[in-house]
Amino acid sequence: MVQNRWKNNQTKDFESGLNELVYRSNLLGSDRSVANWGGGNTSTKSIETDFRGNEVEVMWVKGSGSDLATMKGKNFTGLKMDDIRPLLEKDEMSDEDMVNYLAHCMIDAKHPRSSIETLLHAFLPFRHVDHTHPDAIISIACTDNGKEIAEEIYGNRFVWVPYIRPGFKLSKMIAEGVQNNPNAELVIMEKHGLVTWGETSKESYDKTISIIQEAEDYINSKEKQETLFGGNKYDALNESDRKEILAKVLPIIRGQVSEQKRMIVTYDDREEILSFVNSNNAKELSQVGAACPDHLVHTKRVPLFIEWDPKSKNVESLIEAIKEGVSFFKEDYTSYFDRNKSEDDNMVEAVPRVILIPGIGMINTGKSWTAASVSESLYHRAVSVMKGSTILGDFVSLNEKESFAIEYWPLELYKLSLAPAEAEFSRQVAFVTGGAGGIGTATSYRLLSEGAHVVLADINLEGAEELATKLNDKFGENRAIAVKMDVTKETDVINAIEKTVLSYGGVDLIVNNAGLASSSPFEETTLDKWNLNINVLVTGYFLVAREAFKLMKDQQIGGNMVFVGSKNSIYAGKNAAAYSTAKAAEVHLARTVAADGGQYGIRVNSVLPDAVIRGSKIWDSEWKEERAASYGIGSDELEAHYRKRTILNVNILPDDIAESIAFLASSKAAKTTGCMVTVDGGVAAAFTR
Repeated sequence: MVQNRWKNNQTKDFESGLNELVYRSNLLGSDRSVANWGGGNTSTKSIETDFRGNEVEVMWVKGSGSDLATMKGKNFTGLKMDDIRPLLEKDEMSDEDMVNYLAHCMIDAKHPRSSIETLLHAFLPFRHVDHTHPDAIISIACTDNGKEIAEEIYGNRFVWVPYIRPGFKLSKMIAEGVQNNPNAELVIMEKHGLVTWGETSKESYDKTISIIQEAEDYINSKEKQETLFGGNKYDALNESDRKEILAKVLPIIRGQVSEQKRMIVTYDDREEILSFVNSNNAKELSQVGAACPDHLVHTKRVPLFIEWDPKSKNVESLIEAIKEGVSFFKEDYTSYFDRNKSEDDNMVEAVPRVILIPGIGMINTGKSWTAASVSESLYHRAVSVMKGSTILGDFVSLNEKESFAIEYWPLELYKLSLAPAEAEFSRQVAFVTGGAGGIGTATSYRLLSEGAHVVLADINLEGAEELATKLNDKFGENRAIAVKMDVTKETDVINAIEKTVLSYGGVDLIVNNAGLASSSPFEETTLDKWNLNINVLVTGYFLVAREAFKLMKDQQIGGNMVFVGSKNSIYAGKNAAAYSTAKAAEVHLARTVAADGGQYGIRVNSVLPDAVIRGSKIWDSEWKEERAASYGIGSDELEAHYRKRTILNVNILPDDIAESIAFLASSKAAKTTGCMVTVDGGVAAAFTR
């Protein structure tokens, strides 16, 4: 149920109507049952002083591509009303002409392009206007008898507008409908949404909420008489079984939907989704069409529904059904595009954004975790709308032509074009062992800066979680996660890889970086110290690489591994038998994995650093004192000692290693595997031969 969240004490000190508009917009957008992610628009009209010092009437309206929940003043566009009003006299206006005309009405060329539905706000003679997509209202708008239901709820207080794509004509229809009904308090746009207004910002907000509450109360009164979605056909598997099956099928799905471009894959098994996918009518309802035009570019016209009996728990049959389903979806979507395309249309990826599986829940795909989450959020809204519509009557949606006209509408695609350009590691998932350490931290920042999602795997969970928080604050929600992992424990490694799959759908890049070091004269090297080095630097790297290798094979889209070795991998350092031997074995292991992985498109390379002292937890241990002692110098002299022995007379920093890791993992090194790259400033004794 929607709630009125307006707080007068939070608005009393606002200096402008724009500030109050931001507040109202954020309130509306923060409830996704009121405003879809990225959808809806708001406006206010005010008197402003222009650059000549003259007072002009300005309409502030949401800029294209922003989200009501998070937008700020800079996301609104100011337009001169005196320039817009003459458009009311026109009978027709193309989208292109409308956009070009409105660009000349802006009070500042630096403002964003105004909303697609700008004229809807301008043509209504009210100071404040809100256009939203509330679940309850869209339930009415997407019901076959919606207009009659609206009459029962609102009497003569509403204007019903038949479906038409947003633009000049729809804006005029709404304005004329309101003008012809002196009792009008709201507009319901068929298969689309709600328009409300007020003379103050609070009045407009209050009206929006009260109108929605009336619809919700009506639907709730009818719900008790209905069996939702035709009743239950399947029972959901328990959470443990769901996760076990998801860990096996998500990489398969990721591979199937990533043939052209990689996708991040997430899942949702909340109760409302499970209730829907397990119902008798789920398949039929899911194929009717999108619940709202705003959904189409993020969810496509219909989801992929997988017919599978969860009682069997037969994972192999589910995998086969998924492969067949995705293949059919691609063919069907391509045919849909070909039937409706215009000369200038270019098909976006022909893969599902939403996949529904009985007993399991919903799978979502997208170019990033955020994009997949948007699809997830919007399909929750679709389920809510289908619930309301089927309580009231039969759920109806846009027909195929109407859907295509929205999905490939240049004005809708323009909003997507405002997203940042994709970078080298966009759509990729990197798994960094020793993620909380110096090299791990630098590598994570480097990969995230070019679009990656990063899993910080470290025995120090607290440190990894602290770093993940910093990374997400900088790069965006859920771009990094932390997992506790001791690389020497097989169960830890398996669980960490599984958590990665459940978070992002799979993995593209392994950075085998977890490390330690010990130093002692050979004859004083204990078996415990020997085993510790071998267990962490060889066995640990083997376990991580093996589990990742299996996962990459299942995905069938290739992959990358970069092992962080050492100068000691090829140079026998004094008093470091255990460490040097382990590091030598490590880089040879990398070469053997490269030899086995080539046929699957899996590349494996190694970076060989030397003396990365700054920021290193290894060098904060006894290793620093031990290495200094082996050279007969104090520990505070060690960095200078290492620098002076290099040909380039430089110190090696974590960022230097991160740069080499990024290069080897990138498309620039697409034809390189089984390679060792030294990053040591030039240590002649460690030259490869």
